[in-house]
Amino acid sequence: MDDWDDGMRSYWFLVVIGRTKTGYGAYVPDLEGCVATGMTVEHTRHMITEAIEMHLELMQQSGEKIPEPRQSMEITVDPEAGEEFYTWVDVEVPQSAATS
Repeated sequence: MDDWDDGMRSYWFLVVIGRTKTGYGAYVPDLEGCVATGMTVEHTRHMITEAIEMHLELMQQSGEKIPEPRQSMEITVDPEAGEEFYTWVDVEVPQSAATS
């Protein structure tokens, strides 16, 4: 995560993307209820980035503080889970919405 002089703060959120029957689904462990779907991995990553931005905007509007994104996560391999991978998504939010 970086602080910028232009009044924006950059956050790197961990995202989990997995294959579904019709494409891919994604969720953000640090943002409960923040999910997205897409036909390809690239499309899903784009959609979850937009979902994170909207989620953070709604948190800001309701006066909630943005949680500090985790830097790591312990995972357990489930051989029956199918294709699943983890990635980071960078989003920028106004400093006024950032965590203290």
